Amino acid sequence: MLVFPNAKLNLGLYITSQRPDGFRNLESVFVPLPWTDALEVVSAAETTLSLTGIPIPGEPSTNLCLRAYELLKADFTLPPVHLHLHKVVPIGAGLGGGSGDAAFALRALNELFELALPPETLEAYARRLGSDCAFFVRNKPVFAYEKGDVFEDISLNLTDTACKVVYPNMHISTAEAYARVQPRTPRHDLRAALVQPVETWRETISNDFEDALTPYYPVLGEIKQALYAAGAAYASLSGSGSAVYGLFPGQEQPPLMQLPAAYQVWDGRL
Repeated sequence: MLVFPNAKLNLGLYITSQRPDGFRNLESVFVPLPWTDALEVVSAAETTLSLTGIPIPGEPSTNLCLRAYELLKADFTLPPVHLHLHKVVPIGAGLGGGSGDAAFALRALNELFELALPPETLEAYARRLGSDCAFFVRNKPVFAYEKGDVFEDISLNLTDTACKVVYPNMHISTAEAYARVQPRTPRHDLRAALVQPVETWRETISNDFEDALTPYYPVLGEIKQALYAAGAAYASLSGSGSAVYGLFPGQEQPPLMQLPAAYQVWDGRL
């Protein structure tokens, strides 16, 4: 079975309070981004994982795709599988690439072995792998809150919106990003702001990580301003970075931009 785990964008991201369990409460809107990896799952004599594409740090045994298999195997009789992940979505970019891989592994195993697990059950497994993994089970725009793993449906149509995502080939660890941001009350109601035209979002929707990280990584602000100069109606850091995106409503494709050759860029429509 071959699946294509996609990434996500954050439309706004507010760190609202500290939790007793050490995590932070947040508010954000998650939107699927069709920048994809490729994951193949096939029956095999023994369970193995192979990796190609962008190098993934850490031991393969800790890979989230393999952990997804082990999580289901603990509750179901699963035969051995070979997992092959071809990594395309940048790591440490704030795009949820690893989380998408994990959730798509759960979905693929559910289908391949006819487990018939409903979405809410798959989401429960996904939450055990990472805070935003559960989003990729249903893979549609949602308002996310608490740890980013509790969702409310949201009406949001960006199908006529072109998007450019710029990754400056710079990894920002989630731990560092959270260490630099302080919880605060959001200045605007995110759901109310998102029903307004995209052109108004520049004044009403922000990402708390962007404010905290840009002084230490000025390139984030430089990319954002370059996107606005290219005609973006809205531009922002995604997640805890370091990818920055721009939205271009009513355009088939975002405009070409002169960017350093080391940067990775995704162009398309949401």
